[in-house]
Amino acid sequence: MMSRPDDLEAEQRTGLKRVLADCPELEVLSGFVQDFAVIMTEREGHRLQEWMAQAKRTSIAELVSFVAGLSRDLDAVVAGLTLTYSSGVVEGHVNRLKMLKRQMYGRAKPDLLRKRVLAA
Repeated sequence: MMSRPDDLEAEQRTGLKRVLADCPELEVLSGFVQDFAVIMTEREGHRLQEWMAQAKRTSIAELVSFVAGLSRDLDAVVAGLTLTYSSGVVEGHVNRLKMLKRQMYGRAKPDLLRKRVLAA
């Protein structure tokens, strides 16, 4: 359900269809997941509010909760799904530095941590 349907092998597609046929709620959720994936990958942030309105009308509590979370910071979410530039590279470096710091916690002095950060 989280993969593109075109990327699934025939056996996987058949299994997914069988599971979705057995659970109508999952079939509805699958449609929303696929639509949201298109909005994200194609940078169609202008479609987000329409998608959110449709998702709110479902009886799937988790999906409604997800939409509520998106609506708390809607401007930032729409900008992230629309604009071509992002802070992804910076976030990647911050995550790498935090990982190095966690690995070194209590094991070495700051000078060794500094060397690991510069070497990585």
